[in-house]
Amino acid sequence: MSTPVDTGDIDVATLGHRIRHFRTRRGMTLDDLGAAAGVAPSQLSLIENGKREPRISLLSALASALGVQPADLLSAEPPDERAALEIELARAQRGPLYASLGLPAVKPTKGTPTETLRSLVGLHRELSRRASEAIATPEEARRANTELRERMRGENNYIPEIEELAEQQVRESGHVRGALTHREVSVMAERLGFELIYVNDLPRSARSITDLENGRIYLPPASIPGGHGLRSMALQAMAHRLLGHTRPASYADFLRQRLEINYFAACCLMPREAAVGFLQQAKKDKDLAVEDFRDAFGVTHEAAALRLTNLATSHLDMTMHFLRVGDDGALYKGYENDGLPLPTDVTGSIEGQVVCRKWGARTAFTHTNRTTELYQYTDTPAGTYWCATQTGTTAEGGFSITVGVPFDEAKWFRGRETTDRAESRCPDESCCKRPPADLSGRWAGKAWPSARLHAHILSPLPSGSFPGVDDSDVYAFLEAHSGA
Repeated sequence: MSTPVDTGDIDVATLGHRIRHFRTRRGMTLDDLGAAAGVAPSQLSLIENGKREPRISLLSALASALGVQPADLLSAEPPDERAALEIELARAQRGPLYASLGLPAVKPTKGTPTETLRSLVGLHRELSRRASEAIATPEEARRANTELRERMRGENNYIPEIEELAEQQVRESGHVRGALTHREVSVMAERLGFELIYVNDLPRSARSITDLENGRIYLPPASIPGGHGLRSMALQAMAHRLLGHTRPASYADFLRQRLEINYFAACCLMPREAAVGFLQQAKKDKDLAVEDFRDAFGVTHEAAALRLTNLATSHLDMTMHFLRVGDDGALYKGYENDGLPLPTDVTGSIEGQVVCRKWGARTAFTHTNRTTELYQYTDTPAGTYWCATQTGTTAEGGFSITVGVPFDEAKWFRGRETTDRAESRCPDESCCKRPPADLSGRWAGKAWPSARLHAHILSPLPSGSFPGVDDSDVYAFLEAHSGA
């Protein structure tokens, strides 16, 4: 019994087109080739139209009759431009996007001009491009972000390839110890063929712009005279080049690239070898503290907290969690591999979900002295956790940064002796989301609050080549500066 051809690496439509190509080149009809290969012309027609897979014995017979090798028939390349166009058109018409239009499929014939096929394929490409742009909405972003968060959780928030790349770049910049200097960041840029330039007129939708033609990285003047922002934005811009990023094909691709450039910048600002040495010594002294880690490398509290999550599991042998929470209780960024039950919606997304009022991430806002970290133990349905929370303020409002660990890991951290303890029963709504019975009875039906709407949730992202960036502004900016 003959075995079917393995079509895992070959498209049957391409195979059919290649058989037809070699048949017509030899001036053979379906009847001629069918007779030579021992197959009915009707069956051969189905094979050429990509509707039937030939078996190995038949494929060999067809190759012999056509005077070619079986490998010539199995090549993944369409035999010519017209075949490529016909294959692409057929695939597009089989897709769900075209099916949703309720239009009949167009079947090319010998008399269909190649120029007509080019136009039809071009229309399908543009239709696909516009559909891809249309789904770059907050809903799509949340879905993609959830998938990325789950992947990083599975990898303990650690990317060894980027760690190695950053270590090499930092070492070659001449950095030895302490915080990465602005000069060393400039040296890294120069080694890549770029000059750092600070300008007042960056488009509002762009954090930085890299001029690949003239070797310039434009940054906002707000970064001068320096600090974490200056170094971080320059490093992120360089990371795109070092990591070989290309124009993102989807919002998920864009988010992955953003995560990778942020990760690279953090690895440079807090190099693995120096950071791990610092943290291991602090753990040995049972005096781990984000504020010390922050100050040692001259970065923000949030950057230090996130970097700790990169290194904690892989190098300190502990699981942990990180939260950035707004003063309204909304979770804006979160990571955990210690089992902390983060609030999620039905899709698994955590962004925008309200965290329990009993968690340190929220009780810290009621803390009298906000210049120091709040330490707290919290009993949850998943176990008891210790956390350290620091609050801050931006133009958009207050926020808190929290790092935490399971109870047994608290012994390594400063603040473990705290007596502050809370009990959280969330997601049980009786914990903090359902009003007490006496208040509900007193005010139900007698109050009408007007909710504050976060306007950004209704706004689709700009439809530029990069999500969130307006191409016209960027190109106008580069045109204005290209002769500088």
